[in-house]
Amino acid sequence: MFDLFKRHPDEGRSWSERLREGLSVSRERLSRPFASIVGRKALSEATLEELESALLTGDVGVPATERLLVDLRTRWKRAGADADAQALLKASLTDLLRSLESPLLVGPQRPFVIMLAGVNGAGKTTSIGKLAKWLQAQGFSVLLAAGDTFRAAAREQLEIWGKRNDVHVVAQHGGDPAAVMFDAIAAARARGVDVVLADTAGRLPTQAHLMEELKKIRRVIAKAQEGAPHETLLVLDANTGQNALAQVAAFDAALGLSGLILTKLDGTAKGGVVAAIAGTAPIPLKFIGVGEGIDDLRPFYADEFAEALIGNTPEPMTAPK
Repeated sequence: MFDLFKRHPDEGRSWSERLREGLSVSRERLSRPFASIVGRKALSEATLEELESALLTGDVGVPATERLLVDLRTRWKRAGADADAQALLKASLTDLLRSLESPLLVGPQRPFVIMLAGVNGAGKTTSIGKLAKWLQAQGFSVLLAAGDTFRAAAREQLEIWGKRNDVHVVAQHGGDPAAVMFDAIAAARARGVDVVLADTAGRLPTQAHLMEELKKIRRVIAKAQEGAPHETLLVLDANTGQNALAQVAAFDAALGLSGLILTKLDGTAKGGVVAAIAGTAPIPLKFIGVGEGIDDLRPFYADEFAEALIGNTPEPMTAPK
C-alpha cells in the first residue's frame, strides 16, 4: 500500500512538469505523425490519416477525432502552408476541451456536500483524500464520510487520509451507508465544517441493486441537507479508455452527475479519452490526477492539458516497437 506519510519523489516539482511527465506516453503516440512533417511546408493527406489512427488508438474516439481533423484542415487552410500543424492541432484540441472546463466552486451552503461515486478500483477513496487537501488549501474545513461500510480496507484508507489531512472521519463498521451520510452531515453541521466529502462503495453500472443503493444514499443526503448533494462527482480511471463513456452515461442516469474526476493519467496511452468525453459526454471535468502524491490531483484546464498532451514542437520519434 502506498505510504501516505512518506515524501513522494514528485513533491517539489511543478504541476505542469508532473502533468507533462504523466502524459508522456499519450503525447508520444499523438506526436509521432508530426515527426514525418518536420521541415515540410505541406500537411499531406497521408499525415492526416496517420494522425487519425493515432487519435483513435489514443482513445480519442470517432466523434472527437472527426471534429478535430475537420477543424485542423480548416485552420491549416486559413493559416497557410507555413503554419505549424502540431500547434494547430493543439489549438483545435483546446477549443474542443473548453466544454469540460468548469472548476469546482464551493457554494454558500453549510455544510457543502460533495458525493463521489465510481466503479471498483477507479481511485475514488484516494481522490477523496487528495481533494480534501486541495479544499483545505482553498481555506475550507473538511469532514469525510466513509460510505463504504462493508470493505474494511476502504474505511482504513479513508481514516489514513483523515490523519494525513487532520480532518474528522465519520465511519461505521457494517450497516447502512446512507446512515453514515446522515450522521456525517449532522456532525459537520454541529462542528461548523464547510465541506463534507461523501465516499461510496465502488460498484459496476450493471449491478442494478447497487445502483439502486446509490440512489438511496443520494436521497438520504438530500433529506439531511437541503439541496444536497451540491456536487455529484464520478471518479474515472483513465486506463479504461472508451469504457469510461459508458460509465459516465450509466452513473449520470442514476445520479445526475455534476462533474468528473479522471485519475491515473500518468503512464497511460489513453489520455485522449478526455477529448472523447468532450466529444460525446461533455460533463465538466473538475479534476485530473497524474500520480500517487497528495498534490497530484488538480483542477482541469483545457489549455494546460492540451499543452501537456500535444507539446510545443514536433520531436523526432522512434519507430513503434
